[in-house]
Amino acid sequence: MSVMTRAAMSRRAMLGAIATTPLWMQSAWAQPNNLKISHQFPGGSIAQGDFRDRLCRMFAADVERRTRGGLKFSIYPGSTLMGPNAQFPALRSGALDMALVPLSYAGTDAPEANIGLMPGLVTSYEQGYAWKNAPVGRELTRILNEQGLVVVSWIWQAGGVASRGKPILHPEDVAGLKVRGGSHEMDRLLLDAGATVVNMPSNEIQAAMRAGTLDAALTSSTSLMSFRLQDTSRSLTTARGGAYWFMFEPLMMSRTVFDRLSKQQQAAVMAVGADLETFALRAARADDAAVAAVYQATGARVVDLNAEALRKWQSIARANAWREFGERNGNCAKLLELAEQSIAMI
Repeated sequence: MSVMTRAAMSRRAMLGAIATTPLWMQSAWAQPNNLKISHQFPGGSIAQGDFRDRLCRMFAADVERRTRGGLKFSIYPGSTLMGPNAQFPALRSGALDMALVPLSYAGTDAPEANIGLMPGLVTSYEQGYAWKNAPVGRELTRILNEQGLVVVSWIWQAGGVASRGKPILHPEDVAGLKVRGGSHEMDRLLLDAGATVVNMPSNEIQAAMRAGTLDAALTSSTSLMSFRLQDTSRSLTTARGGAYWFMFEPLMMSRTVFDRLSKQQQAAVMAVGADLETFALRAARADDAAVAAVYQATGARVVDLNAEALRKWQSIARANAWREFGERNGNCAKLLELAEQSIAMI
């Protein structure tokens, strides 16, 4: 008997065995999808730690339960899988399965992403979360989907300003300082106010402030604590009284990966992601309040943004940051128009 004949008989025997094997046993042979979730924030547990890490762990546990182990997850906090800025290209190519990442980090390659950190455009959680089902949110979802990204959980975070010197309350307070903004448009706002802009992801802020290469940084209330910026700050401006810094920081899945899932698995992923938005909103608000006590305990001076200061920042943002964003391409123009319509409806 030839080698080819024996191989053909072996293949037929294998296929016959599979055909006669009960379905429950066939499914037992199948290995579950083990998906990787990356983020830059400190790791913890479901019960304790940075709420963004907790959300990823809650998501993984609930989806695994709903899919009866058909989907499993490995979580890589603290940029242990890849750097913050590498996550979006990896998601688009399918090299990374999921990430919880500030949308504006994709702004260099996809300017539309900077709508997620547009100074003074979103000024409340109610406004930000209303985007999801509003025309602006549907348009953003469409654009991201075309770019290979699926938004699983809508997460918004308000932010404040940690400073090595005096509190940063009014635009004139940043004049002459080296400041981190977090997006191209935030940087433009700071430049217009007289600051020197320093670009870096949030997990690099503390080292820069300690070294003196950064005087102040805008970032989320959660990151103000998780990255222990209180250790290098003498002042804090909180988001308790309002904020011109609201960041869209979604949990996302690669569209390539999402499309490989069964319909039932896709439904579980999206359902759990939506369910966790309530947790994210509650946790972000709690951190907006908690951050003040954390900084006060170190002797830092704590102030809240007021309505007058917010109007000043918005006026500067409209003049250049918003205008320049709208001029970048047709998608940006439409997103800005829809976002401004949502403001008018509030």
